[in-house]
Amino acid sequence: MFISHPVNSFVPAAVDSKKVAYLPATTDWLDGLNKELPPFDSKYYHHEYNLECHKKKQPPLAFPARDYIVQIARFDPSKGIPDVIASYAKLRRNHLKDTHREKTPQLCIAGHGAIDDPDFTRIMDEIASLLSDRYPDIADDVSVMRLNAMDQTLNMLMSNAKIALQLSTREGFEVKVSEALHKGVPIIATRAGGIPLQVEHEKNGFLVETGDSDAVAEYIYKLLSDEKLYEEMSRYAASHVSDEVSTVGNALSWLYLAESMTKGEHEMPNGQWINDLARERAGMPYVEGETRLPRDMKT
Repeated sequence: MFISHPVNSFVPAAVDSKKVAYLPATTDWLDGLNKELPPFDSKYYHHEYNLECHKKKQPPLAFPARDYIVQIARFDPSKGIPDVIASYAKLRRNHLKDTHREKTPQLCIAGHGAIDDPDFTRIMDEIASLLSDRYPDIADDVSVMRLNAMDQTLNMLMSNAKIALQLSTREGFEVKVSEALHKGVPIIATRAGGIPLQVEHEKNGFLVETGDSDAVAEYIYKLLSDEKLYEEMSRYAASHVSDEVSTVGNALSWLYLAESMTKGEHEMPNGQWINDLARERAGMPYVEGETRLPRDMKT
């Protein structure tokens, strides 16, 4: 069996299509990254974040006095960080040019350091150059932080964000998208990799083409200026995340594989989703109206 992210183009041409099965990346709703933070805890981690900002000479977040937009991702060339900054600059320069600075949202770009993050220094240098050379007018409102391995800080940042971005130019599945939606944070993301599987355009967020910072700025402004639309999207986002992206759905899939294959009952998946096979085996197939990821991803 060849198990792949649920995007056809991720499967090498040399792999027999009969052996292909799809299984999305997953996350744990009860771990430090996703569990609900009590107000006191949220304030504590916000304070810790701002202390780190001061140490690293980055602008702190003025929340709750000011809203902020967040992208949480590794500092990698494929994460579209220059597009994030360009989008924010266009929002401030075009859509909010007549709005007092204290009434505008800040921008937060944050992520953990990781062994597989070799481009961190280069990306940080690129960000610094962009802010000083092209966007000096917004530099004081862009907080860019590589954080220590403490999930609760990222949890706080995502939980309190007004809007989340994921402007990757290349991507696998990027479960951070579903993590934002699970918190009721509308997201604006690119049509890259498996991201479109998680975002229902104009329902829980907006999808844009990679590099289209004009569209991103317009959608941010739309969410900021239309309170009714924002609330509708937030409610829809929080209530329409499939169990397939949780550890529960993931465990179901692997238990099904263990049971069927050790008993010698396994058949070729023929491009089916393992979660579908497991649900059918349990006599509980998906029914109309039940939230699940799209099954026709062709990109």
